[in-house]
Amino acid sequence: MRSTILNIFKDKAIWIVFIILFIAFSLLNHRFISSNNLFTIARQVSMLGIASIGMTFVILIAGIDLSIGSTITLVNIVAAYLMVKMGLGMVSAVILALIMSIIVGVLNGFLISTIGIPAIIATFATQIVFEGASYLICGGVPIYGFDERFKVIGQGYIGPVPVPVIIMIVCFALGSFILNKSYFGRYFYAVGGNEEAAKLSGIRVGHMKYLVYALSGLFAGLAGIVMLSRTNSAQPTAGMGYEFDVITCVVLGGVSISGGFGKMSNVVAGVLIIGILTNGMVLLNVSTYMQMIVKGIVLVLAVGFDSLQKKRALA
Repeated sequence: MRSTILNIFKDKAIWIVFIILFIAFSLLNHRFISSNNLFTIARQVSMLGIASIGMTFVILIAGIDLSIGSTITLVNIVAAYLMVKMGLGMVSAVILALIMSIIVGVLNGFLISTIGIPAIIATFATQIVFEGASYLICGGVPIYGFDERFKVIGQGYIGPVPVPVIIMIVCFALGSFILNKSYFGRYFYAVGGNEEAAKLSGIRVGHMKYLVYALSGLFAGLAGIVMLSRTNSAQPTAGMGYEFDVITCVVLGGVSISGGFGKMSNVVAGVLIIGILTNGMVLLNVSTYMQMIVKGIVLVLAVGFDSLQKKRALA
């Protein structure tokens, strides 16, 4: 009975942390609990949440994708360039930008699975390449002047709910379905848990890596489109450093950095915690540099907790 209660507590601990932080910021600043601020948080975390879904798949197979931020930037720039400079329709530009984001993911999969380059090196290299490509395409100058209808994706509402939040919810539902209801999800867990055992059981590990990084590219691309619509301007620094926040959300949500364990529902809590932590610190006039320190500490604590859990399991 006691062990069952402890297991339930461990499983829901991230949500307890979220509730404590929510109450703390509500008491420290009355503006935090206002409806306008809560909707602002929801819109802000929508892009983070969408990108976190792809990263969840990657970390589940014991991989890493450092190119997510630069993929978001590249999608921003390419979609904007197609619409403004080449006169392409909104739908066509978005579809082509998303196809490009999938190709970016496939490229990462090729470097990691086929060539055999460690994920951290391969995705760091592509991060630099995509950042450079973004600057070359836009010449280091922001691109703006989109069709007014494009704003709906990042700034619109359906009833009282912001459209970006609806997109995030749909993406999380899709991510949860892939993990819990499809054989792909089972394969992701198997590859992350023990790659050699997965190979021996007949799983095409190489194909799974291609799929995972393609999905990571797709969800990063979706986050990039939402960001572009919300800011109404394509900036060559749009996604800079975004991979750090995404990794923090996923690991904070209990996805093991060594792979094979994690839940999409807890990643939602990780995303919300980073969202209210960032917003709450801004309302309390905490400096940007201190915010960086706090987020770094949160990431270290999350990874450290995961490492301790692994050691206890092996003891």
